[in-house]
Amino acid sequence: MTKLNSLAISDNGFIFKPSTGESFTTNNMGLFIINLLKEGKSSDTIISAITEEFEVDTITAERDLYDYLDFLRVEKMID
Repeated sequence: MTKLNSLAISDNGFIFKPSTGESFTTNNMGLFIINLLKEGKSSDTIISAITEEFEVDTITAERDLYDYLDFLRVEKMID
């Protein structure tokens, strides 16, 4: 996740991508996911953490994670 490590991410969800000068904002769940990805956590671990932190079922957590990963790939923030 080297690309994630190059991002400047604030505690309130502001993301700055220095390589392009682009900036994004993310919600609490997005910020939670990014932080777990930066720690090298697996998808299964992240899904489990989402269900606990946000009190959602596993299917919702999976969908949210994979949708967010797709967004990060499209924006070239992860490989």
